Amino acid sequence: MKKILLVDDDLKNSMLLKRFIELEGYEVTYASNGKIGLGLYEELRPDLILLDVNMPEMNGFELARTIRQTDKKVLIFFLTDRTDKVNRLYGFSLKGNDYIPKPFYPEELIAKINERFESRMTGIDEVYRIGKTEFRPNLSSLTYGGETHTLSVRQSEILQLLAENKGAMVERDVILRQVWGDSSYANSLALNVQITYLRRLISDPDVTITSIKKRGYILNG
Repeated sequence: MKKILLVDDDLKNSMLLKRFIELEGYEVTYASNGKIGLGLYEELRPDLILLDVNMPEMNGFELARTIRQTDKKVLIFFLTDRTDKVNRLYGFSLKGNDYIPKPFYPEELIAKINERFESRMTGIDEVYRIGKTEFRPNLSSLTYGGETHTLSVRQSEILQLLAENKGAMVERDVILRQVWGDSSYANSLALNVQITYLRRLISDPDVTITSIKKRGYILNG
């Protein structure tokens, strides 16, 4: 079941929207402000965040910016009455996936959510070029010098997180929570093993995965 985090300080309308979305078969968790939303995001690792902009504690733009520092994958829809061009452009500059002005029809939002999830499942053949290597996460393939290796699902998920943040450190806890669901000791050991396998599979001398002790990994190339 897809997990959705709804962050909005309008409790009454949010509860109505939450129930409407749940009838479509999604799991919805509610947060009344950005600070609570950030904590729930880190705990739940949702597939989609529905995010109001005008909120106490931490506004929607601040929350989106914080999340995008480590997570380029989660979908973010801004739901807001800030409809002017400047705010819309700023929302998209924060890598928001949609910007839906209030008021809106719940059916319209559901249609957008369904379409976005369906397009992700059918998937466009996304290609990451790292050094002289081509990585296709949808095919779990790694190609260099005319030779192609097939990755496991976990190896592909790990490499995609690193590729989305190429040149920047991705924290171990972020990888563990997104790939395994939690940062237990056993999963931490499994991550070490998968990183070792990935290094062996990457034959391009221009591509490296650097370990930052007890903190995370950096993909360069």
